[in-house]
Formats: sequence, structure tokens, C-alpha cells
Amino acid sequence: MKTKLIYTLTLLLSLSLFTGCDQGFDELNTNRVNPTSLAPSMVLNKAIISTTYLDGFGTLGMLTYNFAIVQQIVTPYGSSLSGGNYDQINNSNTPLVWTNFYRNVLKQLVAVLDQTKSDPLQSNTYNAARIWKAYIFMILTDTYGDIPYFEAGQGYTNEIITPKYDAQQAIYKDILKEFEEASAALDAKQAPVTTDILYGGDVAKWKKLGYSFMLRAAMRLTKVDPATAESYVKKAVAGGVFQSNADNSIIRHTAIYNNYIANHLAAREKTNFYLAAPFVNYLKDNNDPRLPIFAVRYVGAKGGQEQTAARASSDPKVQVGMPMGYNDVTISSVLQQNGVASLWDFSQVNLNTVLKLDSPEFHITYAQIQLLLAEAAFRGWVTGTPAEYFAKGVRANLEQMASYGAPIPEATIKAYLDSQPLAAGKELDQINTQYWVASFLDGTEAFANFRRSGFPALKKNPYPGSEVKGDFIRRLPYPDSEIVVNSGSLNEAVGRQGPNTLDTRVWWDKK
Repeated sequence: MKTKLIYTLTLLLSLSLFTGCDQGFDELNTNRVNPTSLAPSMVLNKAIISTTYLDGFGTLGMLTYNFAIVQQIVTPYGSSLSGGNYDQINNSNTPLVWTNFYRNVLKQLVAVLDQTKSDPLQSNTYNAARIWKAYIFMILTDTYGDIPYFEAGQGYTNEIITPKYDAQQAIYKDILKEFEEASAALDAKQAPVTTDILYGGDVAKWKKLGYSFMLRAAMRLTKVDPATAESYVKKAVAGGVFQSNADNSIIRHTAIYNNYIANHLAAREKTNFYLAAPFVNYLKDNNDPRLPIFAVRYVGAKGGQEQTAARASSDPKVQVGMPMGYNDVTISSVLQQNGVASLWDFSQVNLNTVLKLDSPEFHITYAQIQLLLAEAAFRGWVTGTPAEYFAKGVRANLEQMASYGAPIPEATIKAYLDSQPLAAGKELDQINTQYWVASFLDGTEAFANFRRSGFPALKKNPYPGSEVKGDFIRRLPYPDSEIVVNSGSLNEAVGRQGPNTLDTRVWWDKK
């Protein structure tokens, strides 16, 4: 009996101790610092930041292809840096836009849309995410052509892991609809989302952003569907596009959160990339006041170690762009005629202005909008004269240089504008060549508008090992990973669009 009593007391004590230890266990093991979820507005911010890449290596897609195709920045080196400089496929760099946008940016945007679509109090965040998603898809389809669109980003929500590739024509139709509907639906009466990284919750500016993107998208269709282009240009203007540089869509950087193109060129690629001759020559020939802001030359440098501050000069007179069509060996054959000591003696992007580590990056600007309106006015689609819009666009980009800590004096701006009147018979050339300059360092937009407009009138890259049958690269090929994981959908797109090569034109890039 005594043994049984002792056993019973021991059991009760054990249960009591076990229960006592369990009380508060969940609270004790709850991390009160790390969040278990994020507000949709913060996830939207992450998507916006990720748009300009997640690290310096991601910028290689821009550096090796976009900038080189439009002949603004080029490298003579091959291997991991080959691309638009040689007009060749580099399977390491062609997929970078695809992988970043599908795996990161769109994944985040789909999450925001899913969390906010049924919440009236978050309708502004919802519609801002729609605008940004349409912008991201615009870059993707401009780069690759037919892509997964309507079924994209639904791997988690609907278990669609092999999404269908949609025709670019259908994609653009829906992109324009999204810009129109989402911009109109933004409600200034709602409390602002002050954590918004672009505009601090200013709904009026988000509306202008949406309509400005819509104008850009509409102008893509000038060759392939001018009626739709005109219709949406008019809708964008009626809705309200950017009115000044204060409306620009900007990602600002700091000494901690760097401009990744600047980071890349200031570090591992400092001696590898140079301003291309067509770009430098255009700026020099027109006494463009942006040249000393864009360029620096380490005069007389015979090696990377001689690219020192003592040799640095931004004097327009000494700038020499690297000619297209050469590699690091054959470039030696044209050094003397260019008046340089070595390949390291050509002009580079200025790391003290446009590519400081804390320099901003622009998604779309007032200058670009005014230049697009200049073309729209030339086509008779909007009121106002092409010359007025043209002058406003050029002025806006000159004034934009202040954001790099390099303001251009008003007298200099006026003198340049006076020297660049819009000439009859040359309107499209002048407008889109200035758009090329105004889009410097925005490689995806410069590449797209060059294909759409045919300007500036660049000469074919003469590199002898070119894999391009036509004059220029027209698109980037799909990633090899898609051939492995989604070959059925990819093959359907190739059958509709054309071979998966650098020569195949996207739908709106009509001859």
C-alpha cells in the first residue's frame, strides 16, 4: 500500500512538473524580432528594388548586351564578357533578365496582388502592383518576344509549373489594359502608403507613372498597329503623364545600398568596359554638355594600373570612344589612328558622376515622355508641335544631370537647345537619337526604342566573328533551362515567332 502511494505521488508530481514546464513554452520560443509575414506594400518595395537587379553580377546582362547593341558601352574582351560586342550568344548572360524577373520580381508582385485583391483598404497597393507588373512584363517581352504571361507566377497558387507562352500581340493588348485600368483605379481619397519607396504614397504621382508607362507601351506599336498606338497615346495624355523631372521614377542609392552597375564597374570590371565610339562621337560632334558628365578618360594609360586619378580627364576635347568590332588583341591595330596609347586609354563611364556608388537609376523619365510626345505630335496624334515637345525633352534630360551632382548651367542649356533645332525631314531621326542619349544607362529601354524607331542610324557592328545574319541583334534567346523544364511551351512559341536566335524579330519590331 505504501509502495502504491509513493508511486501515485511520484506520478502526480511528474505530471505537475511536465505541465508547469509546458506553460509559457510557446511564448518563450516565439521570436519577437523576426517577422512571420510582411505587409504587401513592403513586398512591392522589394519587387521595385529587385527590378534593377539583386547584385553586381546581374548587371552583366545589361553591360554585355543592351549597352553594346545600342553602341553606348562596349568591352573588347570575350569569354564571360562576350555578347553584343561580338554579336554572339553568351548563355551565361542572355538569361539574366528572365531569371531575375521571373524568379524574384514577378514572384513578389504575384504575392502582393494575391494578398490585396480582395481588400478595399489596400486597393492602391493592389493597383500600384498591377502597374509595376505590367512594366516588368513589358521589359520581358521586349527582350525575348513571346513569353509566359497569363499563366506566369502561378506555380505556388495554382500549381502551374509549365506555363504557356503567349503571343506578344496578346501580351501587349493586356499590358495596355492593365496600365489603363490600374491607373484609373488609384484612389487619392485613401490614406497614403507612406512606406512606398518610389513616391511615398503620393497617388497622383503613381497615376502619372501608370499613364506614362502606357504612353511608352503605346508607342512600341507605331510600326505594327498604329491605330491602337494612337488610341492609347491619346488615353495616356488624357489621363495625365509626367509633367516635370519631379515625377521621374527613380531608385535612389546610398553608400550602403549601391548602384550595382556602378559597383560592378568600380570593382571587378573597372578596366573592362569603355564608352563606344558612336556614342562619344555623337556627343562630341554636337558639343553636347552631357559628354563631360558621362565620360572620363585616363589619358595615356598603358594598363589598368595606370588608370589613376592623376590621369583622369573629363575634358570633351580629349574623349575617345572605343570603335566597334574589335577584341582585346585586334584593337591594337587601331590605337595609333585613334591617338591612344592602349585599349585602357579609351574613354569610360564617369564613376564620379553618373556612376557613383550612390548615383540614382531611372525607370522612366519626363525627358523620355516629352520626346515620345514629340514623335506622337509629328504623327498628328496629340496637340502641340513636335519642336516644343522636343525642346522640353532635351532640356529635361540636361536638367536631370543635377541628380548626379553635375548641374548644367542655364546658359549652357539654352545654347545647346539653340544649336539643336528640330529640322524638317529629320524629325524622327533627331527625336529618337535624343531619346537614345536620354536613355543612357537604361539599357532595356534604349535597346527597345532603337529597334522600334530605327534610330540612331548606327552602322552594323563589323566584328568578323558575328553570329548575327542581319544588321543588329533583335532579341535575346530563351534560357537553356526552359528547354529542359518547359520545352513543349517553348517549342510552340518558337514555331509561332521564329527561331530561338539573336536575329528573330519580336512582334512589334516590324521591318
